[in-house]
Amino acid sequence: MGAFNIDHPLVAMFFIISFLSIIPAILMMFTSFTRVVIVLSLLRQALGGPQIPPNAIIIGLSLFITLFVMYPTLDILASESIMPFMDKKITMTEALKRGEKPVKDFMLRQTREKDLALFLKLAKVDTPKESMDIPIKIAAPAFVISELKTAFEMGFLLYMPFIIIDMVVASVMLSMGMMMVPPVMISLPFKLLLFVLVDGWNIVIGSIVRSFH
Repeated sequence: MGAFNIDHPLVAMFFIISFLSIIPAILMMFTSFTRVVIVLSLLRQALGGPQIPPNAIIIGLSLFITLFVMYPTLDILASESIMPFMDKKITMTEALKRGEKPVKDFMLRQTREKDLALFLKLAKVDTPKESMDIPIKIAAPAFVISELKTAFEMGFLLYMPFIIIDMVVASVMLSMGMMMVPPVMISLPFKLLLFVLVDGWNIVIGSIVRSFH
């Protein structure tokens, strides 16, 4: 029996089909999607409308912003890895090797050194001299927890003005003796008005995109 060869056509086809099945996980673990969808979800909660905008809009907008943010990385990935492999100019092994570099470069630019140090310590791996020498098994989880921290920080800042409105409305209603009316019912129009007046979507989406470096 011959040795296992990843470049064999049948083996390559198996890996391609397997890759397609884990695209959702890749989308969350290796792209900007996590940060975008969490910030937009927290914004919806801050506004006080559990279904405004609907989940489909949140997910769809997050996907489009992710594609926008990831376009330079995807462009390099397509030109240097995917297209040469599809044209049978390189093997799958070489395609995977070439494709890892731009993805890892994007992730490491967003990852905090503290998070990288944590997983290097947990994996009992010495810190490489070059950041690109960090294994993908360490870069990926460090990237994800860095994204979660950044997303929660941005969500906290988004929450603050809306919390102030809720507190003011609740105080006014309490002083007027309107205890039977939910404060959210009164504060929601004011929060929507504030969001529209400051052109909230422009500010939020612009801040999310500019937060990637």
